[in-house]
Amino acid sequence: MANPDLSFVRAEMAGVQPPPRSERGLGSWLRTNLFATPVDAALSALAILFLAWFLPPAINWLFVNAVWTGPDRTVCSTVAQGGIQPDGWSGACWAFVNAKFQQFLYGRYPFGERWRVDLTAVLFVALLVPLLIPRVPHKRLNALLFFVAFPVVAFFLLVGGSFNLSFVETPLWGGLLVTLVLSFVGIAVSLPLGILLALGRRSNLPVIRLLSIIFIETIRGVPLVTVLFMASVMLPLFLPPGVTFDKLLRALIGVALFETAYLAEVIRGGLQAIPKGQFEGADSLGLSYWQKMRLIILPQALKLVIPGIVNSFISLFKDTSLVYIIGMFDLLGIVRQNFSDATWASPQTPATGLIFAGFVFWIFCFSMSRYSIFMENRLDTGHKR
Repeated sequence: MANPDLSFVRAEMAGVQPPPRSERGLGSWLRTNLFATPVDAALSALAILFLAWFLPPAINWLFVNAVWTGPDRTVCSTVAQGGIQPDGWSGACWAFVNAKFQQFLYGRYPFGERWRVDLTAVLFVALLVPLLIPRVPHKRLNALLFFVAFPVVAFFLLVGGSFNLSFVETPLWGGLLVTLVLSFVGIAVSLPLGILLALGRRSNLPVIRLLSIIFIETIRGVPLVTVLFMASVMLPLFLPPGVTFDKLLRALIGVALFETAYLAEVIRGGLQAIPKGQFEGADSLGLSYWQKMRLIILPQALKLVIPGIVNSFISLFKDTSLVYIIGMFDLLGIVRQNFSDATWASPQTPATGLIFAGFVFWIFCFSMSRYSIFMENRLDTGHKR
């Protein structure tokens, strides 16, 4: 039999070919994402028209005609190029934010002691950043320093009263300092308590399960304002005479307990999503209950509910503004309080201050959201599409 002709058989793998020209570049992206169907094209056109109508005056008000420096409200009624606008809306009054910036950060914290807040912030960032970067080693030591040692150091730095540091009472705290303190303590306390409550609600012990259900459903059935009001106003009425708690401490307890109930339900959803075979496999290995949860079940459950957990953290960060109800001034509260300053009372001041506060909240919330997406992608061990 003659040797077959194998000239048509490829002797090596074909190299990577570039996609067709129609599938590359800006035109392809626009067709795929904005003009894929007639409905998409119509909606995209409406969005472009809206942006064309909205952005030029917004940019003009925010930046072009804005006033950046000045001693009082009179500068905010003058256009950057000169002249007075009849309606008083010449542009954003960033001079107000510039003049009050220190107060927005520290509240009424004593000026000569603000280095303690700055040092606390530096320690916070120095411990948090390595903890968030997966490749940085010694995660256990880092977590121990961040969640155990740092709160103690921060307490003595911010409150004072020892180590030759003057005492600073919490009513003087305010601005971004209060927002971050409430958020950090709320997140650090609510996550482990939420895990325990979620496990308690799924427990086989009737008493533990009933107590967990009562706590979760009671807290979830009332708004945070009610919890803060009870912690700040009603709780002292039930304490023995002469016994009292700091108002900030009461707010911290109320925020942490409120967030714990919501996180417990988020984590319980993750536990219910774990296949029964994972529990049975852990039992077949002879693992104890806590070994099973710590090594097998909880790592999978927490990975599944990362979006829900981060969403709860973002909600907590924004809800800290409700402490304004009980006479505490977080970032938004201190901004609103300064609207009544006669030196800066002008039509531009409230809008500019609220835009500044909203931008600060957006930076923190957007950062948490992007890190959540990063961790989801990194921990994703499922099938790739």
